[in-house]
Amino acid sequence: MPAAIALTRKQKRLGLLMSALAVLGVASGLVLYALSDAIVFFFTPAEAMARNIEEGTRFRLGGLVAAGSLKQQGTKVEFIVTDTEKSIRVTYAGQLPDLFREGQGVVAEGKLNGEGVFMADTVLAKHDENYMPKEVADALKKKGVWKEGEGASR
Repeated sequence: MPAAIALTRKQKRLGLLMSALAVLGVASGLVLYALSDAIVFFFTPAEAMARNIEEGTRFRLGGLVAAGSLKQQGTKVEFIVTDTEKSIRVTYAGQLPDLFREGQGVVAEGKLNGEGVFMADTVLAKHDENYMPKEVADALKKKGVWKEGEGASR
């Protein structure tokens, strides 16, 4: 029968440290895997429809406010967000940002209801005349509707 190998205190500590790092690495990997879909800054209407996002699931919707789609009654607002491929109707109750207008980039945060209408509780508009969120600009370039000089990411 082989004799047991005696470990020094330093070796025991190193083993404990390595085990703790391994457990931490596995836990981090599992958390990142579970959140992989939620880490995205926003989904375009086409991406949201392709993912079949369930009713009541919170997410961010980004794209352009479709021309002629803005309807406002007091503080209740309705508009359409499009990526030129697909469109989603958005309703919002509250004050819109000062720079919100048709044809501009927008990111709305909220949930889809049972009828496919996005119920936004937060609406973010582009910052100034020369800015569009990088993710919105990249999505529009990908769709082939981005016109150089219309807005630049900073």
